[in-house]
Amino acid sequence: MSQINKRIYTSIILFSIFTLSFFNKYLLFFVLIFCSYQIFYEFYLLLRNIILNNRKILLYLILLIILFLLSYLILFVWSCLNSEDINDTVFLLLLITISIATDIGGFVFGKLFKGKKLTKISPNKTYSGMYGSFLFSIFICILIFKDYYDINFLFLIVFFISSFSQLGDLFISFLKRLNKVKDTGNLLPGHGGILDRFDGIIFSLILGSFFKILL
Repeated sequence: MSQINKRIYTSIILFSIFTLSFFNKYLLFFVLIFCSYQIFYEFYLLLRNIILNNRKILLYLILLIILFLLSYLILFVWSCLNSEDINDTVFLLLLITISIATDIGGFVFGKLFKGKKLTKISPNKTYSGMYGSFLFSIFICILIFKDYYDINFLFLIVFFISSFSQLGDLFISFLKRLNKVKDTGNLLPGHGGILDRFDGIIFSLILGSFFKILL
């Protein structure tokens, strides 16, 4: 099976699981816990090879911070999806949509227009891909969420969330480069690890949760 077919089949399965999670609290809880555990473990694998043995206290401190952030995100996602206020769920969907659109826009525009490399950290990242991430995110969010949010607000939140999502992607790429590995794991055929697939979403949700507090 080709790599692209693996990516497509895996994406369909992931989409189905997460869609079902929106309607089943027990499945949602299991998915959140499993993904958080796997993300934590993949972070650990990356960090243990970067941080020297004589600096284990630093490793444990960073892992503790990651564990705290993942626990915070579980509570944030759970509270949004189980809130009696539909606006909470819509806002969560907005954050996830921006992150996914950022990923798709960056990939498509980068492949189509190529151009100058954005950074040495990730050779596949280009300026055209970066601009494409913003443009595609704006287009999709206006198309889907124009009845829920003001256009100016959508422009503002897309700029910040998409930027943070791309920074998250670059940060994980940086850690992988230090480890000289292509993927954070091999759990998802065609995609790598859970962290490979959700790095942008993780960073988007962290920033988005603070946006929600300010709203």
